Amino acid sequence: MHDELLDHLTRSTALTRGEALRVVQDVLAFFDETTEAYVRRRHRELQAQGLVNAEIFGRIEADLRYRAVAPPELTLRQLRRIVYG
Repeated sequence: MHDELLDHLTRSTALTRGEALRVVQDVLAFFDETTEAYVRRRHRELQAQGLVNAEIFGRIEADLRYRAVAPPELTLRQLRRIVYG
């Protein structure tokens, strides 16, 4: 699976095929994360950094625009519902 990409990575980097495969799998797993899971994870991470919800939700709202497959635009209320139910 993804042989063309693996070939490209092994030619253009110092990665072995096994290392390139792990990188590809990690990247795919990262982008496979659902919007809800991403919002919950980022909320926890930003909260742990000491940010307050007003800052957190604004940052998450902005970050979602740059996901590989951008989800539909979510309001602050929808973001809060994902985190708090």
